[in-house]
Amino acid sequence: MPASSRPPGRDTRRALGARGEEAVARWYQDEGFEILDRNWRRRDGELDLVVGRDRVVVFCEVKTRSGDRFGAPVEAITHEKRRRLRLLAARWLDESGAVVREVRFDIASVMARPGQDLEIEVLQGAF
Repeated sequence: MPASSRPPGRDTRRALGARGEEAVARWYQDEGFEILDRNWRRRDGELDLVVGRDRVVVFCEVKTRSGDRFGAPVEAITHEKRRRLRLLAARWLDESGAVVREVRFDIASVMARPGQDLEIEVLQGAF
C-alpha cells in the first residue's frame, strides 16, 4: 500500500517503535552487551532485540508508547505473546549455533511523551 493511502498514524507509530528500539539497544550497549540481532523475523513472528554478554543471551521485547492511555507498555505482553517469543527464541538459538549458559527474556518499556526525554524501563528476567 503506498504511503499516501495508509492510515495517518501508521508511519508515526512505526517511527516511534524504531526510536524506542534504538534507545533500548543503546541502553544494552551501555550495560556492556553486544547486539546480536535486531528485528529478527520469521513467518510466525519477530524478535525485537537479541543481545549477549558472557554467554548470556537476552531476548528483549520492546514496547514504546507516547502515553499511558492504553496502559503501561509492559501490559501489552500477553501470555500468547510470551509463548510465541519463547518459540522464536528457540529457533534463533538453533539457527545461530550460539553457545550459551543462560537465556533471559526481558521487556523494555519506553515512554516517549512529547517534549520530554525518553523514559526507559527494562524488566530483566520478565518471564
